[in-house]
Amino acid sequence: MLAAQASDHGDLAENLIVLGILFIIAYVLGRLARRIGLPAIPVYMVVGLLASPHTQIFPLDFEAANIQLIAVFGLLLLLFSLGVEFDQEDFFGNFHRLLISGGSYVAINLGAGIAFGFWVGWGTREALIIAGMTATSSSAIVTKLLIELRRLTNDETPMILGVTVIEDIFIAIYLAIISAALSHATGFWPITLRLVLDFVFIVLMFAIARWGGRFVSRLLQTKDDELFTVLFFGLAIVFGGIGEYIGVTDAIGAFLIGVVLGATRYHGRIERVTVPLRDIFAAFFFLNFGLDLDVAKFPEVTGVVIVAVVMTLLLNFGASQLIARLNRFGFTAGVNTFVILQNRGEFVLILATLAVGAGLDSRLTPFAGMYVLIMAVIGPLMAANSDRFNAWLRRRQLKRALKKSQPASSQVTGEITEVGKPHLDPAIDAAMDSDPRKQPEDL
Repeated sequence: MLAAQASDHGDLAENLIVLGILFIIAYVLGRLARRIGLPAIPVYMVVGLLASPHTQIFPLDFEAANIQLIAVFGLLLLLFSLGVEFDQEDFFGNFHRLLISGGSYVAINLGAGIAFGFWVGWGTREALIIAGMTATSSSAIVTKLLIELRRLTNDETPMILGVTVIEDIFIAIYLAIISAALSHATGFWPITLRLVLDFVFIVLMFAIARWGGRFVSRLLQTKDDELFTVLFFGLAIVFGGIGEYIGVTDAIGAFLIGVVLGATRYHGRIERVTVPLRDIFAAFFFLNFGLDLDVAKFPEVTGVVIVAVVMTLLLNFGASQLIARLNRFGFTAGVNTFVILQNRGEFVLILATLAVGAGLDSRLTPFAGMYVLIMAVIGPLMAANSDRFNAWLRRRQLKRALKKSQPASSQVTGEITEVGKPHLDPAIDAAMDSDPRKQPEDL
């Protein structure tokens, strides 16, 4: 018995040391990544990938299962934080517009995803899984990016958050339908009852947030920050469990209680005490994601993943411009929306897990892992450098506008450059430099 206890203590010590090493490596790589404008999200994932038992790059014997529960806490707190930040007045005041925006975004990506899934040729149910993977953004990554890049106060952010809410509602219903399809359920009424229950839960939580803020505020009355933190953490976990039990997923349950608590007079206090917990648990979430990946299976799906990535980028750019125009925003806001919403993450993994459990094509797992890893690097990198991306696109638009509106002789106002490109009108350059938010059509 003593030998067994000593062995257990040794395993615990080894696991703690390994986990600490992983976070120190994440810190070092994170410092380097920040210098090139890369947020922490893909860094945590890459560290997890390097330490994965499948890669064996580092001599670390650490199973992903050891931190899965903590990773779930990270996901729940990310979504809880998103709910707290949710602007209810703007959402309810623009509900129909956001419904049209989010519905359009999902419809474009889902329709193309279904076509792509059938083109891949892995099967009908596999096509539905792939469509779900490519249809919606990662709420966790979107939340983390908005916070890290300090864009919560941007004009287009309420629109982005509104779209993610529509996406979350959609994925809850989609997951319920997919789960039934994969389990070969044939009963119409059981499926209908489950969907109705999901809808009632979501509507009820929004109703409490909308009209029950004063009552909820009374329940949160305490001056002790420690007890206050324990209370909101417990509520996030409990409602995550309720959401999972009902079938709307744990993430949406945590998001909805965040919406409710964000409607109280303790909104600012909750934000202040949430940030440290959210950041450390979120690191576990993304680290655990990397630990689950097996790069040895990537080559057989590389071509399909590349097509999926290109399709996702092109579709999201077009869809983001569309919803920006529907909400009366300009081209720049559309680009900012694109670089945030293009990210894919936890919902892809959920669908991949369902597919594995149902015995679908085994290639879905490496497809999901490689697809999300690429998008989780491209997406945050583009988001961190969106100002440069916007400026490049504006200059391209401007050059096209000048070619159409001016005679060939008036397009050149100076000497030809060494690479053979003409100098544009200095007045135009000065206008763009003085106000980078201006669109070519504004000049």
